[in-house]
Amino acid sequence: MQQSSKRKEKLPPSQNNHRLLWLYAGLAFQLLAALGVAVWAGIRLDRWMVAKVPLMVWILPLLVIIAVIVKVIKDTERKSKGEK
Repeated sequence: MQQSSKRKEKLPPSQNNHRLLWLYAGLAFQLLAALGVAVWAGIRLDRWMVAKVPLMVWILPLLVIIAVIVKVIKDTERKSKGEK
């Protein structure tokens, strides 16, 4: 287990930057997919509840955005603590 952490430390800065790029590109794709599912689910719930105001279409994507922001903050906090 210590060997894998040593390998990560020995990577040149350019390769480490590429790894971070792919990590956050994947996160962006997950955000878009989650927002799409949240909007779709919100539309379905609003139709099912026969709502006059499309409340779930607004609430569900907002919850997804909040969850992603919390995840990014936790991930970057963990990485910055590991570097010090």
